[in-house]
Amino acid sequence: MTHDAVIYDLDGTLVRLAVDWDAVAADVASVLRERDVNPDGRGLWDMLHLSDETGHRDAVEAAITDYERDGARDSEALPLSEGLPHGVPVGVCSLNAEVACRLALSVHDIDDHVGPVVGRDSVGSSKPDPEGLLVAADEMGVDPADAVFVGDSESDRTAARRADMDFAWASEFDQRRYRA
Repeated sequence: MTHDAVIYDLDGTLVRLAVDWDAVAADVASVLRERDVNPDGRGLWDMLHLSDETGHRDAVEAAITDYERDGARDSEALPLSEGLPHGVPVGVCSLNAEVACRLALSVHDIDDHVGPVVGRDSVGSSKPDPEGLLVAADEMGVDPADAVFVGDSESDRTAARRADMDFAWASEFDQRRYRA
């Protein structure tokens, strides 16, 4: 089945950001401690949610985005990036910051083949909430039921299901039928 649009996850799907996520988590924990917030026992994404609750989202977001931006500059193109362009609209929906997504796409010269880019900071929620996918589909003028989301995580699959969108695992996606 060919869809009217393809939306890709970024990290682990089109590219692999060169980010040491343990270092990011340690840095974010320091940012929170400097603001008298105890992050002990929380993972990175839980600390991001904690920063929302405590009013420190901007500082935490800046710390994470700095790592992602650097990681985008040194990112590795993955096989699916080599299959672009497509004959249908293409978008990106990612848990990474939009600026890092755009930078990674540019570094690998695929930015001209991608329309909307929705990062965790582009909308009010993040995957597995379907909002980012719905925004990307809307910007492409495509009904979500006529699109496929290609990703590499259970969170990606859940977001697609919640958006009433088909899902394909990056490792199994046959993009040949979409090539321009």
